[in-house]
Amino acid sequence: MAGEILDNQGRGEASWGWPPIHPEGRKYGVIAIAIALVPLVFGWQIIGWPLLLLSLGVFAFFRDPERVVPQDDKSIVAPADGLVTLIQEVEPPAEMLGNDGSGVPGLSAGPVTRVSIFMSVFDVHINRAPIAGTVQRVVYIPGKFVNADLDKASEENERQLLLIERNDGLMIGFTQIAGLVARRIVPFVKPGDTVAKGQRVGLIRFGSRVDVYLPAGTQPKVLMGQKIVAGETILAEVGATALLEGIAQ
Repeated sequence: MAGEILDNQGRGEASWGWPPIHPEGRKYGVIAIAIALVPLVFGWQIIGWPLLLLSLGVFAFFRDPERVVPQDDKSIVAPADGLVTLIQEVEPPAEMLGNDGSGVPGLSAGPVTRVSIFMSVFDVHINRAPIAGTVQRVVYIPGKFVNADLDKASEENERQLLLIERNDGLMIGFTQIAGLVARRIVPFVKPGDTVAKGQRVGLIRFGSRVDVYLPAGTQPKVLMGQKIVAGETILAEVGATALLEGIAQ
């Protein structure tokens, strides 16, 4: 029936349409158009038209399409659009471990699987919650702006760490990492907020990366070089048994 929410339960009507522009990007698009109009007004067509096309690219960068989010309880969805560039065993960031002094528990120490998702300037840059739950931590760390595709970007670049706890105790941490041209990470949530799986939680401007830390013993369901979609692609599945094993470790 028209007007119903489009989801993966057979409701709503699927049709293509121009994706909306996130409010965060509208001002940049307007500024870009204003700059492009100046040379056009003075007759400098060779400069004005390329700038006008660039301004349309700015609007496209901040596009915010709807996504159909898997509704099962065990799936962990991708928090970002982009290309899987790294899958490796690492220690979680120190800012995600143990008690941070607020009484809120963090991830356990020990190797976990990190999936790195590289976002080019052509990808959607709205990031989404990989699971439903409560936002336990949002930690901003200033840093450098080296190529986000490099492994060292996880420790050296400007970044923001988020930790979400599901109602059964499962915790997923992920990091928004700035890149060469990304100069600001914009959060949409704060500690204590309750989020749905696939809900928008922030964005990174102009090319960047997101690292997701899967629970210990979890096998990723994505491959190196795979193109994935935020809120829709399933990174991994964690059932009750896997969760108990992770807690035991």
